[in-house]
Amino acid sequence: MPDETITIRVEPANLPDSEWCLAQYYSELAERFDEGFDPNLKNKFDPAEMEPPNGWFVVGRIGEKPVACGAVMKLDGSASICEVKRVWVSSDARGSGLGSKIMDKLEKLAKEAGFTSVKLDTNRTLGEAKGLYEKLGYTETDRYNDNPYADHFFEKAL
Repeated sequence: MPDETITIRVEPANLPDSEWCLAQYYSELAERFDEGFDPNLKNKFDPAEMEPPNGWFVVGRIGEKPVACGAVMKLDGSASICEVKRVWVSSDARGSGLGSKIMDKLEKLAKEAGFTSVKLDTNRTLGEAKGLYEKLGYTETDRYNDNPYADHFFEKAL
């Protein structure tokens, strides 16, 4: 895979590659979280919310193979704050820099849309995600949502 091109594109969240990435994400969380993972429990992901100007979904590929995804969406009740959701990189693509590239693309989309800050949350078992967010300049903050799976909350000015 090192010789293949990495691409990240905005795509509808209801297309087959997007849905496949989300299914892989949900499956991995169900395995890794101590309490399992139910995608419909309080933080349901609605593909319809991922339509500009309120949200964007991106798929990362190595060559033609989808191997990563992520989303950014307007945070309820705010015109200036958005939230990053559903960032996932397949285990065989980790270490390729795709996580950082997905985050960069999501932040760029948010900034171009006029958002001034971004928030996100993560679970304690996702240490690599927490490390990535800290490396990218996110700072830990107080809880801002009722996501039952979230243990850490971050924000960053755009």
